[in-house]
Amino acid sequence: MTNETGLGADPAPASATGDLRNFVLDTLGREICAGAIEPETTFTTESIESRFQVSRPVVREALRALQTLGLVTPKRRVGVRVLPLIHWNVYDLQVIRWRLAGPSRVAQLRSLTELRGAIEPAAARLAAIRAPLNEASDLVGLAGRLWAAGKQGDSQEFLRLDLQFHQLILKLSGNEMFAQLHHLVEEVLRSRSQYNLMPQFPAAEALQWHVDIATAIQTGNAEKAGQSMISITERALDEMSTIWGREL
Repeated sequence: MTNETGLGADPAPASATGDLRNFVLDTLGREICAGAIEPETTFTTESIESRFQVSRPVVREALRALQTLGLVTPKRRVGVRVLPLIHWNVYDLQVIRWRLAGPSRVAQLRSLTELRGAIEPAAARLAAIRAPLNEASDLVGLAGRLWAAGKQGDSQEFLRLDLQFHQLILKLSGNEMFAQLHHLVEEVLRSRSQYNLMPQFPAAEALQWHVDIATAIQTGNAEKAGQSMISITERALDEMSTIWGREL
């Protein structure tokens, strides 16, 4: 017997098929990631049609996307089964944002922050070895503008430049797999700002570490680049750790 979700019907917006598909996908994705629809729950295509008042092709497209993300799997003669976290594509940006939007946001932020601490120092070391001189010089200029924004207390400009700075380091590592992880670092930095975990005026030593990283990469000092990045990521972990025991 099928165990339906038990959630009330949601009115679907009057929009194009693609928007309807995205609406169904986003709603179910958020509910699964939040635990409102628990692992091992099963539901049918018909039940989703009824709940959202949408066509079967729309439902099938949404469920196919959820399956690609590892959130659900077809169950023969039953419908679709919701999978536990271990099966999810936790590196997918959509899954990350669904988790950040729900009660697991603290766990997600912690995982992202810890992952950042593992990736970025290694990327900085590689960048010092591999970065072309002209791009390394661009990084130094970026660090200077970042310093100025921090000193002026321009939080929005600081965030914009900080995102560029860390993305460029991942790119300069010369490792295409590191480069593809820039969106994970971006989510950490944006979340720190969103949840007021960044001071308006960053600490002087944090600003200096950014300059030290850029200079070390430009001069080919891999050890200095890596150690300065460790200082940044460890400070971020310390600052973020204040939220691990509470909800945002």
